Amino acid sequence: MKIAILFILSICLVGVALMLLGVRVLFVRNGRFPSPHAHDNPSLRRKGIGCHRDN
Repeated sequence: MKIAILFILSICLVGVALMLLGVRVLFVRNGRFPSPHAHDNPSLRRKGIGCHRDN
C-alpha cells in the first residue's frame, strides 16, 4: 500500500514539473524552450566557452 501511494505521489510530482516547464511554451506567444546550445548563451560566449559542434 505504501508503494502505491509513493508511486502516485511521484507521478503527480513529475506531472506538475512538466506543466511548469511548459508554461512558457503554452502561454507566451511564439514561446519556445530556451536553446540548450552553448553558442546561444551570452554569458558562456563572454567566457569563451563554445559549442562542441563549432570546434
